[in-house]
Amino acid sequence: MREFMIIFKQAFMTKAKTKSFIITTSIMIAAVFLFANMEKIIDTVKSATGGDSDSEEVLQVLDESGVLVDRLKTQFESNESDIKVELSSKSEKELTDQVKEGEIDSFVSLALDNTNTIQANYVSMSAMEFTIPMMLQEALQSIQTEMKAEELSLSGEQVQTLFAPIQFEQQSVSPSAKSEEELSQARGLVYVLMFLIYFAVIVYSSMIATEVAAEKSSRVMEILISSVSPVKHMFAKVLGIGSLGLLQMVLLGLAGYIALKTTTSGMTDGFFSFFGFSNMNVGTLAYAIVFFLLGYFLFATLAALLGSLVSRTEDVQQIIMPMTLLIVAGFMIAATGLGNPEMAYLKYASFFPFFAPLVMFLRVGMLELPVWEPLLSIAIMLVTIFLLGFFGARVYRGGVLMYGPSRSLKDIKKAIQLGKE
Repeated sequence: MREFMIIFKQAFMTKAKTKSFIITTSIMIAAVFLFANMEKIIDTVKSATGGDSDSEEVLQVLDESGVLVDRLKTQFESNESDIKVELSSKSEKELTDQVKEGEIDSFVSLALDNTNTIQANYVSMSAMEFTIPMMLQEALQSIQTEMKAEELSLSGEQVQTLFAPIQFEQQSVSPSAKSEEELSQARGLVYVLMFLIYFAVIVYSSMIATEVAAEKSSRVMEILISSVSPVKHMFAKVLGIGSLGLLQMVLLGLAGYIALKTTTSGMTDGFFSFFGFSNMNVGTLAYAIVFFLLGYFLFATLAALLGSLVSRTEDVQQIIMPMTLLIVAGFMIAATGLGNPEMAYLKYASFFPFFAPLVMFLRVGMLELPVWEPLLSIAIMLVTIFLLGFFGARVYRGGVLMYGPSRSLKDIKKAIQLGKE
């Protein structure tokens, strides 16, 4: 046990003291605080640059009808828009030249045809401008409706009745389905936690494989295995770097909690409310921790096995490529289920151990599943981790003694045979 703890501490402390770990963690914590205060920062920048909400944008209007410009002013004022409508006495060609020279941003020409239908032509320099044209179109559509109602001698109440929206509700009778509001709240939280699981598993698993290969390339492995069994060495590495990863996730979680609690709106308004951070489910967070740990140990054991087959750190990425593709495939499958988590292939994928950390977590977070489904998935992962650990220990025992270029995964057979000697 003493040898195990020595290697465990060495794996933990060596990585924890590296500049890359400290800088990466600091940047991620800073990014969390920046993200949480993004709205406040944007408002501050707008105030500093004079782009506050009090500034008005002037829209030049050519009105051939003589009646539309006043109605348009009224529409924008009633909507409390920052756009100021101004009647222009210049010709269309003069206004077009001003837009080209950058003297004005845009203008709109208005007219009525013989059926009293509004004809509008909006001119601006950029074809990618959408905000003002959309607001303008909505305002003119309202004016058009008012004018047609006046022609038909309809009262305001009759017009409102004519355009009253229908009452439409969506209800699901599936026992696993949540309401649309619950799905919207859960979707953002599940996506963020799912991305953290994906990021942590792929980064720390690769770190283990690189660490094992680095020790082999420096011949330190020959000294280590003479005093410590390869099995102890493998699991000490896995647990040491796993603890470091868990520590980093805890630091990020605490930073996120403090950042969200210290914002002016907390987690009850805007973005945080839309993505479900204002109503976090404790059960979802608990499942996130469970699937993070299981996913890590599953892929970390596999990474240690693969890392023992190579003698140079340059070969690590090539040898762990199949494992990386498994993680990426699991994330892509889970990501496709964010819109509809009840798809059949997601259910089957959630019981495949290499996809379960992400796919089953998605289903648990967004559906009302019977308890036996996540428990069965967890049990399958535990059995897979045990079998992979047993098999991985045999490969690791011989793999750490293999030197020279690694050709492919066929070297696993050679490592097992060498471990028996």
